Amino acid sequence: MRLLAVTQNITLDGSIEMLDDWFDPIADPDPAYQALNARQDQDADACLLGRQTFEDFRGFWPHQVDDALGVSDYLNTVQKYVVSTTIGDPAWQNTTVVSTDPIEQIRSLKNQPGKNIVCTGSIQLTHALIDAGLVDEYRLFTYPVVQGRGRRLFPVGTQMPRLQLIDSQSFADGVVFTAYRPAQKDHR
Repeated sequence: MRLLAVTQNITLDGSIEMLDDWFDPIADPDPAYQALNARQDQDADACLLGRQTFEDFRGFWPHQVDDALGVSDYLNTVQKYVVSTTIGDPAWQNTTVVSTDPIEQIRSLKNQPGKNIVCTGSIQLTHALIDAGLVDEYRLFTYPVVQGRGRRLFPVGTQMPRLQLIDSQSFADGVVFTAYRPAQKDHR
């Protein structure tokens, strides 16, 4: 079974909704951050996105020319799955629209041969994946800011078993990467 990883940029107070300017996707990256990002991209051959994040990405990443992280190259070539009932033609190569029963289609995608599947941004979709028990790994880039508002990775009332830390790394700008897996994965 393929691993489904949720990758999120997150504030110290737990917000993944970017309401302020605490995240810059094209900031001059730390070489250690570049290496981590490249390794994660190499291990994944599918990107799962909600409609709003997909539209934001499609409007930004294909137009970047000096992308030191290689995100634009990765996103232009990786197989993308966008969960949407309103997008007909995704207008971005290697994109499949998932318009009906997304949880079952994602469950089926996990059972197909391939590398990791990564879901980033896409707050509503991320919450649905967590609720369905489909997330195998949480990859968090914690920024040293407090936003004081915004939607969280885990909505109020979410309960899950203890998470096991599997990786951590800090960067010169104060961002800390941590990766967790559920200690006892609930396969639904």
